[in-house]
Amino acid sequence: MDYQKIIDKYYPAGEELTDLLLKHSRQVADRCLQVARRHKELPLDVQFLEEAAMLHDIGIRWCHAPGILCHGEEHYIRHGLIGGRLLREMGYERHARVCERHTGTGITRQQIERQQLPLPLADYTPETLEEQLVCYADKFYSKSHPDRVLTVLSAAQGLEKFGREGVEKFLAWSRMFE
Repeated sequence: MDYQKIIDKYYPAGEELTDLLLKHSRQVADRCLQVARRHKELPLDVQFLEEAAMLHDIGIRWCHAPGILCHGEEHYIRHGLIGGRLLREMGYERHARVCERHTGTGITRQQIERQQLPLPLADYTPETLEEQLVCYADKFYSKSHPDRVLTVLSAAQGLEKFGREGVEKFLAWSRMFE
Protein backbone atom coordinates (compact mmCIF):
# COMPACT_ATOMS: atom_id res chain seq x y z
CA MET A 1 0.00 0.00 0.00
CA ASP A 2 1.24 3.48 -0.85
CA TYR A 3 -0.14 5.59 2.00
CA GLN A 4 1.31 8.76 0.47
CA LYS A 5 -0.89 8.34 -2.62
CA ILE A 6 -3.94 8.15 -0.38
CA ILE A 7 -2.90 11.27 1.54
CA ASP A 8 -2.16 13.11 -1.74
CA LYS A 9 -5.63 12.23 -3.04
CA TYR A 10 -7.35 14.20 -0.25
CA TYR A 11 -4.68 16.62 0.96
CA PRO A 12 -3.04 18.80 -1.72
CA ALA A 13 0.66 19.56 -1.31
CA GLY A 14 1.40 23.00 0.07
CA GLU A 15 -1.78 23.36 2.12
CA GLU A 16 -1.25 24.16 5.80
CA LEU A 17 -3.66 21.38 6.77
CA THR A 18 -1.64 18.92 4.68
CA ASP A 19 1.59 19.97 6.39
CA LEU A 20 -0.03 19.65 9.81
CA LEU A 21 -1.50 16.22 9.04
CA LEU A 22 1.82 14.94 7.69
CA LYS A 23 3.80 16.25 10.67
CA HIS A 24 1.40 14.75 13.21
CA SER A 25 1.08 11.44 11.39
CA ARG A 26 4.84 11.12 10.99
CA GLN A 27 5.30 11.79 14.72
CA VAL A 28 2.83 9.04 15.57
CA ALA A 29 4.34 6.64 13.02
CA ASP A 30 7.87 7.26 14.26
CA ARG A 31 6.87 6.59 17.86
CA CYS A 32 5.14 3.36 16.78
CA LEU A 33 8.24 2.27 14.89
CA GLN A 34 10.48 3.07 17.88
CA VAL A 35 8.28 0.88 20.08
CA ALA A 36 8.40 -1.92 17.49
CA ARG A 37 12.23 -1.75 17.36
CA ARG A 38 12.49 -1.71 21.16
CA HIS A 39 9.99 -4.54 21.71
CA LYS A 40 10.84 -7.25 19.23
CA GLU A 41 8.97 -9.69 21.51
CA LEU A 42 5.68 -8.06 20.46
CA PRO A 43 4.22 -9.63 17.30
CA LEU A 44 3.76 -6.32 15.46
CA ASP A 45 3.24 -6.01 11.72
CA VAL A 46 5.69 -3.13 11.27
CA GLN A 47 4.78 -2.23 7.67
CA PHE A 48 1.08 -2.15 8.50
CA LEU A 49 1.83 -0.19 11.68
CA GLU A 50 3.57 2.59 9.74
CA GLU A 51 0.82 2.72 7.10
CA ALA A 52 -1.95 2.81 9.70
CA ALA A 53 -0.20 5.48 11.76
CA MET A 54 0.26 7.66 8.67
CA LEU A 55 -3.45 7.29 7.80
CA HIS A 56 -5.11 7.32 11.24
CA ASP A 57 -6.28 10.96 10.88
CA ILE A 58 -7.09 10.93 7.14
CA GLY A 59 -10.70 11.94 7.95
CA ILE A 60 -9.99 15.29 9.65
CA ARG A 61 -10.49 17.37 6.47
CA TRP A 62 -14.27 16.90 6.64
CA CYS A 63 -14.57 17.96 10.28
CA HIS A 64 -15.12 21.33 11.90
CA ALA A 65 -12.05 22.12 14.00
CA PRO A 66 -10.81 25.56 12.89
CA GLY A 67 -8.07 25.53 15.56
CA ILE A 68 -6.34 22.81 13.55
CA LEU A 69 -7.26 24.20 10.13
CA CYS A 70 -10.23 21.89 9.53
CA HIS A 71 -13.24 23.70 8.09
CA GLY A 72 -15.61 20.87 7.27
CA GLU A 73 -19.14 20.25 8.50
CA GLU A 74 -18.76 17.11 10.63
CA HIS A 75 -18.24 16.95 14.38
CA TYR A 76 -14.53 16.31 15.04
CA ILE A 77 -15.22 13.12 16.98
CA ARG A 78 -16.38 11.61 13.67
CA HIS A 79 -12.98 11.96 11.93
CA GLY A 80 -12.12 8.34 12.67
CA LEU A 81 -15.38 7.10 11.15
CA ILE A 82 -14.86 9.25 8.08
CA GLY A 83 -11.31 8.00 7.63
CA GLY A 84 -12.46 4.45 8.24
CA ARG A 85 -15.13 4.74 5.55
CA LEU A 86 -12.62 6.15 3.02
CA LEU A 87 -10.09 3.39 3.66
CA ARG A 88 -12.71 0.63 3.74
CA GLU A 89 -14.01 1.79 0.33
CA MET A 90 -10.45 1.33 -0.99
CA GLY A 91 -10.29 -2.18 0.45
CA TYR A 92 -8.13 -1.40 3.49
CA GLU A 93 -10.21 -2.92 6.29
CA ARG A 94 -7.40 -3.20 8.87
CA HIS A 95 -6.37 0.42 8.31
CA ALA A 96 -10.00 1.52 8.55
CA ARG A 97 -10.31 -0.13 11.96
CA VAL A 98 -7.29 1.83 13.23
CA CYS A 99 -8.94 5.08 12.11
CA GLU A 100 -12.17 4.20 13.86
CA ARG A 101 -10.54 3.07 17.11
CA HIS A 102 -7.84 5.65 17.87
CA THR A 103 -9.91 8.42 19.50
CA GLY A 104 -9.11 8.80 23.20
CA THR A 105 -8.27 5.27 24.29
CA GLY A 106 -11.22 4.03 22.28
CA ILE A 107 -14.91 4.80 22.63
CA THR A 108 -17.39 2.26 23.95
CA ARG A 109 -21.04 1.90 23.04
CA GLN A 110 -21.89 2.86 26.64
CA GLN A 111 -19.89 6.09 26.36
CA ILE A 112 -21.69 6.96 23.11
CA GLU A 113 -25.08 6.42 24.80
CA ARG A 114 -24.19 8.12 28.08
CA GLN A 115 -22.56 11.17 26.48
CA GLN A 116 -24.90 11.25 23.47
CA LEU A 117 -21.95 11.35 21.10
CA PRO A 118 -22.69 11.85 17.39
CA LEU A 119 -21.53 8.34 16.50
CA PRO A 120 -23.35 5.16 15.49
CA LEU A 121 -23.91 2.91 18.50
CA ALA A 122 -20.97 0.52 18.33
CA ASP A 123 -17.77 -0.28 20.14
CA TYR A 124 -14.74 1.65 18.84
CA THR A 125 -12.03 0.36 21.17
CA PRO A 126 -8.65 -0.82 19.91
CA GLU A 127 -8.32 -4.60 19.88
CA THR A 128 -5.16 -5.62 18.03
CA LEU A 129 -1.67 -4.65 19.22
CA GLU A 130 -1.29 -2.38 16.20
CA GLU A 131 -4.61 -0.63 16.93
CA GLN A 132 -3.57 -0.18 20.55
CA LEU A 133 -0.11 1.12 19.67
CA VAL A 134 -1.35 3.73 17.16
CA CYS A 135 -3.95 4.86 19.69
CA TYR A 136 -1.28 5.04 22.41
CA ALA A 137 1.32 6.88 20.27
CA ASP A 138 -1.27 9.40 19.10
CA LYS A 139 -1.76 10.65 22.66
CA PHE A 140 1.74 12.16 22.80
CA TYR A 141 1.18 14.60 19.90
CA SER A 142 -1.44 17.28 19.49
CA LYS A 143 -2.31 18.84 16.17
CA SER A 144 -3.07 22.10 18.00
CA HIS A 145 0.51 22.15 19.42
CA PRO A 146 2.50 20.24 16.79
CA ASP A 147 5.92 20.95 18.29
CA ARG A 148 5.02 19.69 21.76
CA VAL A 149 5.72 16.11 22.82
CA LEU A 150 3.83 15.03 25.93
CA THR A 151 5.23 12.78 28.62
CA VAL A 152 3.38 9.64 29.71
CA LEU A 153 2.20 11.53 32.80
CA SER A 154 0.97 14.61 30.92
CA ALA A 155 -0.74 12.46 28.27
CA ALA A 156 -2.47 10.46 31.03
CA GLN A 157 -3.54 13.69 32.75
CA GLY A 158 -5.03 14.89 29.47
CA LEU A 159 -7.19 11.78 29.35
CA GLU A 160 -8.61 12.28 32.88
CA LYS A 161 -11.46 14.45 31.60
CA PHE A 162 -12.80 11.38 29.76
CA GLY A 163 -12.80 9.15 32.83
CA ARG A 164 -10.51 7.00 34.92
CA GLU A 165 -10.99 3.90 32.75
CA GLY A 166 -9.21 5.49 29.79
CA VAL A 167 -6.35 6.70 31.98
CA GLU A 168 -5.87 3.20 33.37
CA LYS A 169 -5.91 1.70 29.87
CA PHE A 170 -3.34 4.26 28.68
CA LEU A 171 -1.07 3.58 31.66
CA ALA A 172 -1.31 -0.19 31.01
CA TRP A 173 -0.25 0.48 27.42
CA SER A 174 2.65 2.58 28.68
CA ARG A 175 3.88 -0.39 30.74
CA MET A 176 3.70 -2.60 27.64
CA PHE A 177 5.13 -0.17 25.09
CA GLU A 178 7.69 1.95 26.96
